[in-house]
Amino acid sequence: MSGVSRPDGIRRHNVALLLDSVHRHGPSTRAELTARLELNRSTIGVLVSDLCALGLVQETVPPRTARAPRAGRPSHVVAPRADGPYAVAVDVEVDRLTAAAVRVGGELVARRVERLPPSRRSAASVARAIARIVDRLAEDMPSAAWPVGVGVSIPGTVSLPEGIVEAAPNLEWSSEPLGQMLTDLLPPGTTVTLGNDADLGVLAEHLRGAARDAADVVYLNGKVGVGGGILVGGRPLSGMGGLAGEIGHTVFDPDGPPCRCGGSGCVENYIGEAALLRLAGRTDPPDAEAVSAVMRAARSGDPAACAGVVGVARSLGQVLANLVNLLNPQVIVLGGALADVLSLARTDITAALDRQAMGAARRMVQIRTSGLGSDSSLLGAAELAFRPLLADPSAVVASRAAPLLGAG
Repeated sequence: MSGVSRPDGIRRHNVALLLDSVHRHGPSTRAELTARLELNRSTIGVLVSDLCALGLVQETVPPRTARAPRAGRPSHVVAPRADGPYAVAVDVEVDRLTAAAVRVGGELVARRVERLPPSRRSAASVARAIARIVDRLAEDMPSAAWPVGVGVSIPGTVSLPEGIVEAAPNLEWSSEPLGQMLTDLLPPGTTVTLGNDADLGVLAEHLRGAARDAADVVYLNGKVGVGGGILVGGRPLSGMGGLAGEIGHTVFDPDGPPCRCGGSGCVENYIGEAALLRLAGRTDPPDAEAVSAVMRAARSGDPAACAGVVGVARSLGQVLANLVNLLNPQVIVLGGALADVLSLARTDITAALDRQAMGAARRMVQIRTSGLGSDSSLLGAAELAFRPLLADPSAVVASRAAPLLGAG
């Protein structure tokens, strides 16, 4: 029995490796896949045929070009099917939901945004909004395309695998079973996975963004709150319960103002969007539009806006110095409003960082803006949804077919 199952297990494993390679690197020729996976050409051909039969990829022959009209037989290009599986990714922010359909390969093909007024920010209201937006996304996709699952990015701590949002201070959530709420609202069999927004941001930046060349990475995302995601040796630093990385709620000044988390003087009170607006003399509530207005004014030389950006930049440099001294990362990626602060006031950030970071660790680190812009956490959420498919494509496709066979 083992003699039969072992080759089948190896083949399933290799099918998963090939799909993961196409997912990570995009459309690839058979020759590229052969070199990347270190398998022989005939094996690659069999595996590609398996994935085509599963409806996950398609092969095309690239047209001959003027440069190489007769340069031998062109290698087939293996690419995700346009009408194949897709992940539903949802990014929950304080004032809005952004949801997207993302194909294998990380291509974002449809997007929906729904505002969240203060009266609709409870966990139950947000769960209902997510269920609605998931249905609307399905209308945007080809009729044959099918969702592999739903991944949700949360601006707070998430207990895994239960899907309980332990704390999302800026949404005023505590111990909310959002995962179960969504499972109850979405179609039966829908896989729902939750993750912290910054943890998902660092995952996406490492896979597709500004940290593709680095294994020791910190991602710092500045929105209404400040989130941190950390990779050590290419692996997430998640802590015992998956709650690590709350950089925004480390103490910057113990005598500082109270924070929504219940502490005082937290980092997000000094480098978050509310801090930027306050230092710029603005009274608007912290949201994307108000922050964009400050950034535009700063680029135009407005003194108050410039003062706000510089004030955040100096505090940010101190925060980065602490991270450099503690974690010795190769790359720190700044997202959200912090990416704009870096572009406008890098000199001020660097001065504070140089002053307080230890010399050797300081020389090793690069500070970069997000390569994925505002979509880092969204694309990271898609990766959560894709994990079962990438781990065992055959099993996931078979599980879809099973109810149909039973119905017959």
